[in-house]
Amino acid sequence: MTLMTPPPLDGFDYRSKALTLTFVFCSNKKTMRCWSHTLSLLRDLSLWKVHLIFCLVPEKVDIFSLFSQAETATAVDAQSVDDPPSARFTWTIDNFSRFNTKKLYSDVFVVGGYKWRILVFPKGNNVDHLSMYLDVADSTNLPYGWSRYAQFSLTVINQLHQKYSIRKDTQHQFNARESDWGFTSFMPLGELYDPGRGYLVNDSCIVEADVAVRRVIDYWSHDSKKETGYVGLKNQGATCYMNSLLQTLYHIPYFRKAVYHMPTTENDIPSGSIPLALQSLFYKLQYSDTSVATKELTKSFGWDTYDSFMQHDVQELNRVLSEKLEDKMKGTVVEGTIQQLFEGHHMNYIECINVDYKSTRKESFYDLQLDVKGCRDVYASFDKYVEVERLEGDNKYHAEQHGLQDARKGVLFIDFPPVLQLQLKRFEYDFMRDTMVKINDRYEFPLQLDLDRENGKYLSPEADCSVRNLYTLHSVLVHSGGVHGGHYYAYIRPTLSDQWFKFDDERVTKEDVKRALEEQYGGEEELPQTNPGFNNSPFKFTKYSNAYMLVYIRESDKEKVICNVDEKDIAEHLRIRLKKEQEEKEQKRKEKAEAHLYTIIKVARSEDLLEQIGKDVYFDLVDHDKVRSFRIQKQITFNLFKEEVAKEFGIPVQFQRFWLWAKRQNHTYRPNRPLTPQEEAQSVGQLREVSNKANNAELKLFLEVEVGQDLQPVPPPEKTKEDILLFFKLYDPSKEELRYVGRLFVKGSGKPLEILTKLNEMAGFAPDQEIELYEEIKFEPNVMCEHIDKRLTFRSSQLEDGDIVCFQKPPQMGSNEQCRYPDVPSFLEYMHNRQVCHGLIRENFPCCLTVHFAVQNLISVLP
Repeated sequence: MTLMTPPPLDGFDYRSKALTLTFVFCSNKKTMRCWSHTLSLLRDLSLWKVHLIFCLVPEKVDIFSLFSQAETATAVDAQSVDDPPSARFTWTIDNFSRFNTKKLYSDVFVVGGYKWRILVFPKGNNVDHLSMYLDVADSTNLPYGWSRYAQFSLTVINQLHQKYSIRKDTQHQFNARESDWGFTSFMPLGELYDPGRGYLVNDSCIVEADVAVRRVIDYWSHDSKKETGYVGLKNQGATCYMNSLLQTLYHIPYFRKAVYHMPTTENDIPSGSIPLALQSLFYKLQYSDTSVATKELTKSFGWDTYDSFMQHDVQELNRVLSEKLEDKMKGTVVEGTIQQLFEGHHMNYIECINVDYKSTRKESFYDLQLDVKGCRDVYASFDKYVEVERLEGDNKYHAEQHGLQDARKGVLFIDFPPVLQLQLKRFEYDFMRDTMVKINDRYEFPLQLDLDRENGKYLSPEADCSVRNLYTLHSVLVHSGGVHGGHYYAYIRPTLSDQWFKFDDERVTKEDVKRALEEQYGGEEELPQTNPGFNNSPFKFTKYSNAYMLVYIRESDKEKVICNVDEKDIAEHLRIRLKKEQEEKEQKRKEKAEAHLYTIIKVARSEDLLEQIGKDVYFDLVDHDKVRSFRIQKQITFNLFKEEVAKEFGIPVQFQRFWLWAKRQNHTYRPNRPLTPQEEAQSVGQLREVSNKANNAELKLFLEVEVGQDLQPVPPPEKTKEDILLFFKLYDPSKEELRYVGRLFVKGSGKPLEILTKLNEMAGFAPDQEIELYEEIKFEPNVMCEHIDKRLTFRSSQLEDGDIVCFQKPPQMGSNEQCRYPDVPSFLEYMHNRQVCHGLIRENFPCCLTVHFAVQNLISVLP
């Protein structure tokens, strides 16, 4: 018996990492049954699903030669994948309006070796529209982890006027969870069932599906840096349009170098400085081994998370970014870089025909908008751009001294920039439909663009004829989708060599010139019919992926623009900052990978309470995120951890006593009980699991340290069930100040009257000062702070370990000094409302408005 796992077969989706095919070659049926019996066990033991294919072969057959032949056949099949199998299927549905079933399936048809069918909901899928989908016909019978990718269009044929047929395009990666894909609201049922519209004739509806099966790529295992030498940019939600633009700008080395030379300092924050954020981004693109995040840059734009999930206009972003950088470069060594690279000039003119009068106006541009509709290529767009318009008849031109005159109006170029950015007008307003539409017409663009053609027909008489305006294509920015959304990516050749690269968010791949140019022209692709039983004539498939922006570099400026950029061009503070960031990132990655081996122990001390209460904290005792934390291996005993604490705080082990914190039912968080000697002998990991019901990786402790009269640590007193640990806060109504003053052990049978002298001492009052006591019980959703009867025992007042007692001098009745918040409850209520109001203001008046309210008035309007 031979057991072999062959190389991956092209066409499977390995992103789920869920499928391993193992061929079991057996020489007899008994062995085959034995292995078949172990199939379920193998599946349970493996992280990957195992599929065994049993083959009964004679013993003398050379199994490895069989695989050699199989690999050769697979290689041949893989070559055919580049030309994706495509076909059209036409389905005529008779008696369409008489169907009572909710959904209808077409006959099965085969494209690319896969079985498909059309799924239709004649009365809509819970909507008042026809619903139509492409469905994988045999999805329930396919092996675990199957996946296939297809671009397709669905069409309802107008049987009266073909041009009014409704067609919609999309693409999808089909899998077991999403085995059908399409359009829930394909067309209104009112239009479909209207006999005069032509979609339903003699109660027959004709539906077509054009399907092109594409090769599935393994996105997870692809290492862009290793495969191409470049890395991609992470998509924040809908920032692919920005990523394609940033990659294009980054791969203009002269621009990158200028960005590096913009003055920034080590005190700048990337999220608040566009230059520093862009420097940081470019540095990481140049030196990182993995894809780079853009969050710091978008924050420097002033964007929030919502903006990152909204697609913005690429041309507008390009212009705004250029203007921002141009402004930041003023007065620096790189002043004027944006103009030197991207700025050109054209002349608008109006010239009278019958009199000697000409009006001209010179204007600058950073990019040119070229018409796509009605133009076959870039040259046709330039012809249209400089096309002369005749002003005559009712549209005569009013010349200053000559009155109304026949005239010629047009535009000619004075000079073109070294880097020419061409925005293709793929989107326009359709007045007939009263909506924006995308122009998917075929539009060609050359690898070399000669703007001196036909004796300089695009140039004005003022143009410098010594400058050769011959350009080489550098970048092709592509939009795939429709007017309401889609995906953006870029084809770039960074060094202007023959090798193109596709920058698709995080993924960078090598591509050929055909993919970068011809396949981005748009238009319709004529695909041959390959399956018998379908229409014999070929059909056209709309290409909804097409170029929307082109970047050309002038040949004479190529060496200047495509220059060398290395670390000496990067400010030292930036190199230090980014290398430190990289080290911290690597450290975090390492810590994350090893997180299961460690426990985070957060230790709060009296010093933390003293520091935080009245400043950062008013309720409860401490913010645990601001106390000292330790990262300790789980297998280390807690007693060894105490030695680490001794080194950190200078408190000998014998003087340490640790308390566990507990979250109470009223949502407060208080020290609950001290650790027992048995617990301290356990490992840190065991102690966390026992004490932490929240099941997170943190262990929160309070370190109790008692001090003697000489302020040196002493062993903690033995704690009995009768002893209660209380924490005390002092409130000063005149200063509206609350602060921590200490903690005490009291007896449950004792009374507050017995500790008044001690509390006065802690507060710095006279020994016989009268004081009022309150228990801070909770603060969410409302404040609860109750007066404590000093004559009752602590146990009668239901006080327990970890409780908080606030005290103050009693309010002076009849005093001229009026306090806004005369007692602890009113002050805590004020602090609670102030925090709530702060949240409301931030929510309702984001980032641009500061609102001040009188607290008394605000309290009255709070819900």
